[in-house]
Amino acid sequence: MAREDLESRGEKKRENSSYVVEDRDTQWTSWLIPMFVVANIAVFVVVILEKMGALEWEKVVHEHQSWRLISCIWLHAGIIHLVVNMLSLVFIGIRLEQQFGFVRIGIIYLLSGFGGSVLSTLFIRNSISVGASGALFGLLGAMLSELITNWSIYSNKAAALVTLVVIVVLNLGLGILPGVDNFAHIGGFLTGFLLGFVLLPRPQYGWMERRNLPADVRVRSKYKPYQYVLWLVSLALLVAGFTVGLVMLFRGVNASNHCHWCHYLDCVPTDKWTCNRT
Repeated sequence: MAREDLESRGEKKRENSSYVVEDRDTQWTSWLIPMFVVANIAVFVVVILEKMGALEWEKVVHEHQSWRLISCIWLHAGIIHLVVNMLSLVFIGIRLEQQFGFVRIGIIYLLSGFGGSVLSTLFIRNSISVGASGALFGLLGAMLSELITNWSIYSNKAAALVTLVVIVVLNLGLGILPGVDNFAHIGGFLTGFLLGFVLLPRPQYGWMERRNLPADVRVRSKYKPYQYVLWLVSLALLVAGFTVGLVMLFRGVNASNHCHWCHYLDCVPTDKWTCNRT
């Protein structure tokens, strides 16, 4: 009877939420995402793209300006580029920061931007790249993996999953247009996706109230076994991916020579445009 009562109360808590966790979750005050918006706008106003931090393979590898792998995510190529990215950052980032706090979301944002820059420079050598898109795709990836790793605590999760997948696919699809650095998008998304499993798992239902539960229904483990597995696998893939990517980059390896079809991930030539960035 105690178990049934607890489960029924838990169902009442969750029955009206679609992509919102139980009422007991801490709601953080969002200040980091607005700060990121201000920083992007400020840097856009005061810097010159190529001289002050745009991503450029020659400068990163041969002139040892590896800081460009991070500085480029604060730069934008025009007002429209800046406005679109900042609106996306506010829309995606504030909800995540409110639920998980500024530390974890800040780590995901910065590492995703860095991961996008690494993948971009591995494949693109003949043009410069700027923008927060890699970091933004990292937040999208983290939203997707957060839904997966915390699957059991959400209602209407199938609809949320389909919605997220459609958004990601559509945005990655737009990346095959010329002039868009889709490798940065893909690298940022993959980094954020893996980081979501590492940084955003939630305790299983009942863990927070374990001291008030009857002895026969105590929750003994903070996370479920599959969450631990996803955590370990994702962390291993992150370490391996960054290690291999950085070694290849600073050895001057052109990843396009080892993947002859990968350029189609960045741009698909048609009779209306050509693709010659790599």
